[in-house]
Amino acid sequence: MHTLTPKVLDIVRDNAEISRQNRQIAAESVTALKECGFLRMFLPKSLGGLETTPQAFFEDQIALAEVDMSTAWIAGIIAVHAFQIALMDERAQADVYQDNPDTLVSSSYNPVGAQVEVVDGGFMLSGRWGWSSGSGHCDWALLGGIIKGEGYRTFLVPRSDYEIEDVWFVMGLQGTGSNDVVLAEPVFVPSYRTHKQTDGFSSQNNQPNPMYNLPWAQAFIRIVNTPAIGALKHALTLFIDSRNSASTDPTKLAGDIETQTRVAKVKNIISECETTLFSTFNSMAQCNWQPSIEDRVLYRYQASLVIDKCIDGIDTLFDVAGGRSVFTNHPLQLIWHDIHIARSHVANSPASFSRNLGSVLLGLDNTDLFI
Repeated sequence: MHTLTPKVLDIVRDNAEISRQNRQIAAESVTALKECGFLRMFLPKSLGGLETTPQAFFEDQIALAEVDMSTAWIAGIIAVHAFQIALMDERAQADVYQDNPDTLVSSSYNPVGAQVEVVDGGFMLSGRWGWSSGSGHCDWALLGGIIKGEGYRTFLVPRSDYEIEDVWFVMGLQGTGSNDVVLAEPVFVPSYRTHKQTDGFSSQNNQPNPMYNLPWAQAFIRIVNTPAIGALKHALTLFIDSRNSASTDPTKLAGDIETQTRVAKVKNIISECETTLFSTFNSMAQCNWQPSIEDRVLYRYQASLVIDKCIDGIDTLFDVAGGRSVFTNHPLQLIWHDIHIARSHVANSPASFSRNLGSVLLGLDNTDLFI
């Protein structure tokens, strides 16, 4: 099931520049994404969601990124949180979605700034978390923390318990509004509103749909690189249109050999990224959404390569975009910045994932629980 309509895409496209200027996605775009159901695609039907497949979701996310990568980025991140919460205690699910299935949740999983104290019935949590995309539109946040002697958990915290600090002054993906979440004073988080990393790794859940057997990390790691595929598709369209309309400079004409080679290369990059994305989820569906550890490690590595491939693609086009591309409002330059900034996300840095894959293939144990 797909959710995006031409009207919704037009709204997002029309608001892209104002979202960039305001460093936060326009409220009109968020409302449109709520009303069409995109933000409920991973939410179980029992909670008012659409419970669609990852394949349908990522097709829609790519289409969304073709009109604005920032909107696709935050919409994907917000939507995938419904998948994680669907794996949590039913009381946590009810706290968030019982009264409103369109309730939005942001996140910051980096535990570096977290302080966690174990108390009766739960935890006292405080600290600062960066990069919480779309947080200004959300009523809850999922925040990462380390419990001494146990390991990593995610803590589900209501908006009334935290502040958002406006720090998002950046050179790309400005519209994502990826600001800091701050708990200046410790707040109580009941145990049932936490999610153990080991439970996510072992795919523990109470949902009847076997899709929720999918290790939820396999959904999340694709959320933060798939938008680049859509953005690169848009860039290629812009580049081709500009070459076909050129009439005064022979080097810009469609008949130029170098132009043909560059266009072919970028088209192939897009095809490779999309083919790997969808074949991965098709393979997981065929095994009842329970891939082997070796496959999970492979998929993690493959996902981390998408941004590097898309950077290669946008650089291939931008290098010959012409003199007008030096101006800050040039559409190819905006996409160039957005794709390059996406590389900053830890999930899009392939070094550690390549080492883990190589180690597993050579007979050593997997070292990554977020696969």
